[in-house]
Amino acid sequence: MENLLRDPNMARIDNAEKAQAFINEQIRLIKEEVGDKKVLLALSGGVDSSVVAALLIKAVGSQFVAVHVNHGLLRKGEPEQVIRVFREEMKANLIYVDAVDRFLDLLAGVEDPEQKRKVIGKTFIDVFAEEAKKLDGIEFLAQGTIYPDILESNGIKAHHNVGGLPPELNFRLIEPVKFLYKDEVRVVGEALGLPHSMVYRQPFPGPGLGVRCPGAITRDRLEVVRESDAILREEFATNGLEGKVWQYFTVVPPFRSTGIKDGKRTFDYMVVLRAVNSIDATSATVEEIPYPLLFKIRDRILAEVPSVNRVLVDISPKPIATIEWE
Repeated sequence: MENLLRDPNMARIDNAEKAQAFINEQIRLIKEEVGDKKVLLALSGGVDSSVVAALLIKAVGSQFVAVHVNHGLLRKGEPEQVIRVFREEMKANLIYVDAVDRFLDLLAGVEDPEQKRKVIGKTFIDVFAEEAKKLDGIEFLAQGTIYPDILESNGIKAHHNVGGLPPELNFRLIEPVKFLYKDEVRVVGEALGLPHSMVYRQPFPGPGLGVRCPGAITRDRLEVVRESDAILREEFATNGLEGKVWQYFTVVPPFRSTGIKDGKRTFDYMVVLRAVNSIDATSATVEEIPYPLLFKIRDRILAEVPSVNRVLVDISPKPIATIEWE
């Protein structure tokens, strides 16, 4: 049985020299295991899968195939960044799948949060499996499993990544960062030359913006979430809060309120801002946003995002609230 516990004598990867030693060793191990076969990876654009992709590019080059599925629930600019970094800059064999309509059509009218997660998860597996079946010579599936995933699987929650693939695909698994903690993965990512914005990407839920569009997802409300979130992130970065606040995002509830614009009555959405700090996500404190910055974010959202007439701030800690709304 495979040992799933980290060697207690394993030194923490906390500088570039240790990261490079880790990279060199993983390249050697991957080459040794893969040989002349091909490796497939579902590349989300998050730090874990991105680091694995960069390792595989260095280890096996053209034998590596990445599949990036755009389900329409990613943040603004993320699919474009994945394509730019991996296809254009790193010259990876990247398959981009535009499945936005497929996902959003299946999610139409689905209100229950758990059912939404199930639809998103199953559809992702279906799309990824369909792409995998089109490829010849794939014998390995790479995953961005990290050590907390393994620890959580041992009695806390199921570890999934791209679990649930059809058994006939019969892939052998490669998980090169499975004994690393998130901070160590980031150090390795920087040593691999990945963009800072990708390496230090905020924690992002598996269902993406789907959980920040509570209730049944509509395309117009989803676009309000995406655009308002981009403004919030841009202003936090400009004002030196990027990296100091653990997680910040916007939520758009599934109802409208009355407002006034250009002297006329409006009936539009509200945007809720949320900024929290946490160590392990089991609890969270609310980060205070300075009023001048808060007003600037408010003004930009009201001016730049269509169909919005109110901006609110969620100041609820965890517990009693959760970090996400769904």
